[in-house]
Amino acid sequence: MNRYSKNAIALLVTVLFVMAITVAVGIGLKQVKEASHHVENENFMIQTSVILEDVMQILKTSQQLNDINSSEDFFIFLSQTSFIPLQSNDIRVNIELNSARSKFNVNALVDSNTTADKNKVEALKVYLNKQMVNSEYVGILLDNMGGIKEDLSYNSAIFNEKPYLFRDYIASLRHLNEINSFYEKTYHDNSLKNIDFEKLFYFSSDKNSFIDLNYATPQTWELILGCDKTRAQQLSLGTGAYTSLNDLGLSDDEKLNMSHFSTSFFEKFINVTIEIEENFQNGKIMFEYDINKKKGSNFVYEI
Repeated sequence: MNRYSKNAIALLVTVLFVMAITVAVGIGLKQVKEASHHVENENFMIQTSVILEDVMQILKTSQQLNDINSSEDFFIFLSQTSFIPLQSNDIRVNIELNSARSKFNVNALVDSNTTADKNKVEALKVYLNKQMVNSEYVGILLDNMGGIKEDLSYNSAIFNEKPYLFRDYIASLRHLNEINSFYEKTYHDNSLKNIDFEKLFYFSSDKNSFIDLNYATPQTWELILGCDKTRAQQLSLGTGAYTSLNDLGLSDDEKLNMSHFSTSFFEKFINVTIEIEENFQNGKIMFEYDINKKKGSNFVYEI
């Protein structure tokens, strides 16, 4: 089978996936609308639950996902299913799918024993320095992934001000924003606004996750290579085209810098974002889906 035939089949497969998810969610919305027409708030919560359940069921049973066996298959799938808009009566649902390994897991700054990884810490400090951010910020991050310390040997006083802040790992962007507000207040510094954290970090307790270089954001390239913005943008334009280090054209220094991070060219993890809107109510659900294990994790709800 030639490459064009293979691509055509892969495209058909992704179209079938979109059709399946559209039908499943649409039927669910219709049923909920009929069953809970008179109770708006309860109705919206039920709808959110039904939509999530339907999306999870499609992901788990999708033959299209099972047929993804290469970076090329994955690229074609994500290209065709990156945005799926649905509507039933007054309910609007948008489903976005993208690689869940395009960014650096900030919690990988420490190992399973909460010991700081010196190479990753130094790389982050270099990146922050370019953005005019005080390196003390890294110490505050480390405080929030080091657990409770009986001897109070923290790098900062963040837990004096925020004693109930979770400190086993940084759990979400909202958690990071709490950390950022403390930094800005303590150091009278607003330089963190120079950084798009949504494109730099993702948040997971799994410190062994890999960065998929086929989907790495420009911010991630800057961090792992220590390169400038122009170089990072250039590399990010190669989305889906990389199969080996030779494809990247890295310098010796860039190779050394990248060796401190866990990277690959094919990671079968999808980031799923579901946005739901009805009248003046809206909600968002975000989670990571492991295609191999057929399991969702790192769920974040905003309702």
